[in-house]
Amino acid sequence: MNIRENLEKLEMDYLSPYAAHSAGSKGRLRPEEQCDIRPVFQRDRDRILHSKSFRRLKDKTQVFLTPEGDHYRTRLTHTLEVSQNARTIAKALRMNEDLVEAIALGHDLGHTPFGHAGERALNAVCPYGFCHSEQSVRTVDLLEKSGQGLNLTMEVRDGIRNHQTKGMPSTLEGKIVRFSDKIAYIHHDMDDAIRGGILKENDVPREITDVIGDTTGERLDHFIHDIVTTSYGKSDIMMSEPVAEAMKKLRRFMFESVYQNRNAKSEEGKAEMLVQTLYSYYRHHLELLPPDYVELTQRGEPEEKIVCDYIGAMTDRFAIAKYEEIYIPKSWHG
Repeated sequence: MNIRENLEKLEMDYLSPYAAHSAGSKGRLRPEEQCDIRPVFQRDRDRILHSKSFRRLKDKTQVFLTPEGDHYRTRLTHTLEVSQNARTIAKALRMNEDLVEAIALGHDLGHTPFGHAGERALNAVCPYGFCHSEQSVRTVDLLEKSGQGLNLTMEVRDGIRNHQTKGMPSTLEGKIVRFSDKIAYIHHDMDDAIRGGILKENDVPREITDVIGDTTGERLDHFIHDIVTTSYGKSDIMMSEPVAEAMKKLRRFMFESVYQNRNAKSEEGKAEMLVQTLYSYYRHHLELLPPDYVELTQRGEPEEKIVCDYIGAMTDRFAIAKYEEIYIPKSWHG
């Protein structure tokens, strides 16, 4: 009995005709033997979950740098909330939950330390630029498993690459994650901003709350229900026009009130300087990179990208520790 084949048949019988079916996957970068238990997208999900880059997300900034408090989000908790939102929508629409979960868990694997401040810093100094969605794909294709990569399916790689607003995923599951990412960060970043005293619930303009609710919980629920009811039985994933407009206004409000807030972002200049200083240092000291990264130079990878690979993979704490090790004088003990 081949369990995987039975599960693939169940997908064909149950999933929406618009869903991505495991048996119809476009395959992997390198062909490999199928698992006898797990369909391909479930296997991808497992590979991401067990990767080093996934574990590092627990010590990477979401919005607030090194916040004092146990309940602020990290890049890992953000990823888990994206996954939960996406799975809820996928299950209701009879889409492929394994594919949705794999994309969601992998979408931010290439994120830098210090959140978007670190991303801006590397993008400014690297001649090839730096974009975390592309770096997430590079992470699963090349950097994981000592340069072997995870060899994920084309559908998962496509969803990871196109999870940002500018992206256009080729599967409806990828579109679900793209929406779920926005929903998650709008919801939890506002929740954290309220916790940190930057916002109050009643600061949200009435033109927004009248459409999608008065609290963060109500708005999360409203977004998910609206996507499900608007997309049900259709060949696309969408929001109703009033809710989509309310989301745009809420994102604009968050940028003005939180993401560009001087108090909330007061330390980001230091973080950008730290990241760019490390970049400059390792550009001139490639021999100090770990062996896996040095080996990439021998495979013809551009040195600037390899330095970005190393720094981008760092957690906040590790980046600070490396900076201190290189630039901060130590006490002399004699």
